[in-house]
Amino acid sequence: MANSNKNKGEQISSLSVEQLKDQINEQSENLKRMKFSHSINPIENPMTIRSVRRQIARLKTELTQKSK
Repeated sequence: MANSNKNKGEQISSLSVEQLKDQINEQSENLKRMKFSHSINPIENPMTIRSVRRQIARLKTELTQKSK
């Protein structure tokens, strides 16, 4: 489990500022669609919503670090 988180961090840190912004927008849209579909018809694994939220947070954190 720790290795997968480390890999995610390495992948995110290798992105440029523009790529980070694109990823944040893409993941935010994905989260909106997931929440909407979950409210209409519960999705099979609701934990995916949590993982997408956390992914967005990781991206935003990296963007903040790079823009300093």
